[in-house]
Amino acid sequence: MKHAHDHFRKLCGWLLAGPLLSAAIFSNSALAQTYPTKAIRFVIPFAPGGGTDLIARALATPLSEALGQPVLADNRAGAGGVLGGDIVAKASPDGYTLLMGTPGTLTINPNLMAKPPYTLNDFAPITQVTSNPFVVLVNPAVPANSIKELIAYAKANPGKLNFSSPGNGSTGHLAGEQLKALAGIDLVHIPYKGSNQSLLDVVAGQVQMTFENLPVALPQVKAGKVRLLAVGSPKRSSQVPDVPTVAETLPGYESTTAAGVLTTAKAPPAIIAQLNRELVKIIKSAPFQDKLKADGWEIIGGTPEQYATQLRQESALIAKIAKAANITLD
Repeated sequence: MKHAHDHFRKLCGWLLAGPLLSAAIFSNSALAQTYPTKAIRFVIPFAPGGGTDLIARALATPLSEALGQPVLADNRAGAGGVLGGDIVAKASPDGYTLLMGTPGTLTINPNLMAKPPYTLNDFAPITQVTSNPFVVLVNPAVPANSIKELIAYAKANPGKLNFSSPGNGSTGHLAGEQLKALAGIDLVHIPYKGSNQSLLDVVAGQVQMTFENLPVALPQVKAGKVRLLAVGSPKRSSQVPDVPTVAETLPGYESTTAAGVLTTAKAPPAIIAQLNRELVKIIKSAPFQDKLKADGWEIIGGTPEQYATQLRQESALIAKIAKAANITLD
């Protein structure tokens, strides 16, 4: 009798669960089919004209065409990318507010600020778009043609080599501090209020070296205004395959900058999956690749899970460097 009763209970459970499960699947599917029904806001946390803005706008037009609704690029610069990030972190989790994410917004400021307005957990990654190494650049007057020679020169001249960066706590600053720590050398950090003047003063010889994003650095490298010693990615860059990595001399060194698309945490999984599919199609398309590769960008395009892993690893590395060098933004 007991077995018959248990069987009856299981059967009732299946009968009850079946409609609920079907309803959930239908609801998830229906949500994806009806999204979007209105314009999508694509927040760019930096001013117009920069690399982040260029990538976002190269995505916005074809994404609008694919979804059948306007995708409105909205530049919200301020506080090193925090202002734009905060808008998306606190938006309704419905997939109608997207973020063009970069390290400054997602992993640097949340780690370096004493009271950040949000954390990485407030976002849902959709896909990584690009990954580019920061590169070690020196003025041609610096007597070094490799990382090994640079380290030897720095050790023979402690405190005499200056390196510029776009500002305290920037990716360039962190890249320099990481090199200092791993090589055991003394470099003096000179913070600027932006990437442009930071690089130009290395060209002019006002500062001996800098750490800059490869696409930004390439024009000056090709013009012979600065010398490119190494790239910060774990593997050599396809853009400059003959240039060694810093890690070939200093194992464990890594300095890259990634850009990707995210939305507010707890957005419906069906919408995230739909956005991922459409964005990856665009990222892998010839027009998008031609536009970005010509400027030195490494094109990625992958799953939300892959991007989430990349962000967690990046955040852990930045926290480690910042703690060792006692870098804060408050």
